[in-house]
Amino acid sequence: MNTIAICFVCLGNICRSPSAEAVMLHQVSKAKLADRIVVDSAGTGDWHIGQPPDERAQRAAKARGYDMSVLRGRQVAEEDFARFDLLIAMDDANAAALARICPPEYQDKIRLLMEFATRDDSRVVADPYFGGDEGFERVLDQCEDACEGLLKALRTQLVS
Repeated sequence: MNTIAICFVCLGNICRSPSAEAVMLHQVSKAKLADRIVVDSAGTGDWHIGQPPDERAQRAAKARGYDMSVLRGRQVAEEDFARFDLLIAMDDANAAALARICPPEYQDKIRLLMEFATRDDSRVVADPYFGGDEGFERVLDQCEDACEGLLKALRTQLVS
């Protein structure tokens, strides 16, 4: 039985990527695919290693039924490129940062999350860190949309 491992990536791994991880974990569990799809998140920067997600992100997620309390920030490591089938960046800057450190044979694993969105035509998930609570709600809206599309795409890979 094949499995697929995905890692969501943003700058500090305390807002967008853990939000995407929590949303995707929920959707994967609901689809009864937790034994087939591995979900993680990381940051391209090292500022928040070991820290829990931003309180505002946790609060917004909890209101929608997502628990982020066990998640902790970590930085992308070289071995992640071999370990994960997809490294899904929240924006172009993080995709570029991944591309700079990614071995050539794994470059095709780097994608943008919003490529999988079906309702929102934004190219990137905007960083809510310096804004108000509405930014965290927008992140969750985008993650819910794009993770649904991602799960649909992954299902086709799991059956092939």
